[in-house]
This record gives sequence, structure tokens and C-alpha cells, in this order.
Amino acid sequence: MAQTISQTAQPAQPPYTKPRFAFLRRLWYRLPALLVALAILALWHFQTRESASLAFVIATPEAVWQTFGQLLSNGTLLNHLGTTVLEVALGLCLGVPSALLLGYLIARNRFAERTLGPYVVGFQAVPLIAIAPILITRLGGPGIASVSVVAALIVFFPMLMSAFVGIRSVPAELRELFRALNASPWQTFYRLELPSAAPSLFGGLKVSVTLAVVGTVVGEAYGATAGLGFMIFSSRFVYNPAGVMVGVFTLTALALLLYEGVARLERRALRWRAPQP
Repeated sequence: MAQTISQTAQPAQPPYTKPRFAFLRRLWYRLPALLVALAILALWHFQTRESASLAFVIATPEAVWQTFGQLLSNGTLLNHLGTTVLEVALGLCLGVPSALLLGYLIARNRFAERTLGPYVVGFQAVPLIAIAPILITRLGGPGIASVSVVAALIVFFPMLMSAFVGIRSVPAELRELFRALNASPWQTFYRLELPSAAPSLFGGLKVSVTLAVVGTVVGEAYGATAGLGFMIFSSRFVYNPAGVMVGVFTLTALALLLYEGVARLERRALRWRAPQP
């Protein structure tokens, strides 16, 4: 009798889902995006096949695929990709922490906001492509370090604003509660401010990882001897549209992978939140 009661009290186990059904569900979820990609590929193929002048500017899919295989087999693409990935990583390591620190300072200190806020906004209004050559020259010339600084500058402002908005969005009632409980500044930050600002921070980080790729390409255009941006501009100068397209597609894939990595990290870190409708 006791065994029957214990078996009855056990929660019902979820039905077993076969891996093939899970794969079919993921495929169905991705199907609209795949159909759009196939439509673009078909349009690209027919347009370049019918227009010789267009094929001279935008290489055919067959030429791009052949060039991709050649650059991959001889190691050229991997060398340029490795340089760009390193520059993107260094740019994020420089730009994101400094933006978080300054954003937190401006959000928590009205005097710092009045003093530094106008300069931060004014610097963001300056086109980075206009000052990139000056920065690269002042940072010792072309190289990984100068390109990484350019990438860090382009990710700085969106990450700073995400930190600022996230910290300012903490409810005042909860701050009063933590103050009444004599919570230390570290406890207030770790248990209140950081969880409250996490959605905004992850939103800024998703924007920053894609902008880091853009900033790296801008830096490589003016001061680099390797990297995907360097490969794109050097291919353009020698009228190699297939090489340009290979570089563009590789950069796009890199940005998508970085974005998806941050999105997965966000889902794991914010599992405690109630699901959004």
C-alpha cells in the first residue's frame, strides 16, 4: 500500500522526445530564414548569369564558392580570420569593461553625469571613419593594437548606454529596502543592481559584438597588413570581386556566431526570470 502511494505521489515524467523529432522542430523553426537565403541565392545566380557587367562587379556564386575553397585550402582565409578574431576579442576586452565602469559611475553619480556625459555623447557624434587614420598614426601605425583600439571605441558607447539605462532602471523602492536592511555597497550591486540591469547589459553586449566586427574592418581598412578587412580592400583594389564576397560572407558568419554566443549566454544567465509573453 505504501509503495502504491509513493508511486502515485511521484510527479509525472515528461514524455520522451526522440532526437529526430527535436531536429525536425529546429528545422521547421529555421525554415523561413532558409527559404529567404535560398531565394537570395537564386536571385543572385540568375542576375549575375544574365548580366556580364554585373558579374564583373559582383562575382557569381560559383566563382565565390571556388575562391572560398582556394583561400581555405591554402590557409589564406584562416590566417586573415585568425587576425580579425584576435582584434575583435581585444577590442571587446578593452571597450566593454571600460564602458561598464564609466556607465556605472555616470548612472550612480549625478556630478559625473553632468561633467562627463556631454563629452561622451559629443565623441560618439564624431564619425569614427574620419578619425581612424589619426588614431592609428598616434598609436604607432598599422597593427593589431591600433585596430583593436578602433574596435574598442566603436563598442564603447552602446555598452556604456546599456549600463547607464540598466542601473538607472533599478526601482527606487528596492534601493530603499536594501538601505533599510543595511546592505553593503557590494551586496546592493551584486544582489540588486546587477540582476536588474542584466537584460539591458546583454542587449548592449549583443549590439557590441556585431559593432566590434564593423570597427575591426574600419581599422583594417586604414592600418593593417592582415585580417578580413584587409583581404576585402586588397581584393577590391585588384578587381577580385570573388575575394571581396568571400571576405564579406566570412565577416557576416563571424558576427552571427558572436551574436548567437551572447544570446545563448543570456538565456543561461537569465533563466531565473519569468518567461516573456
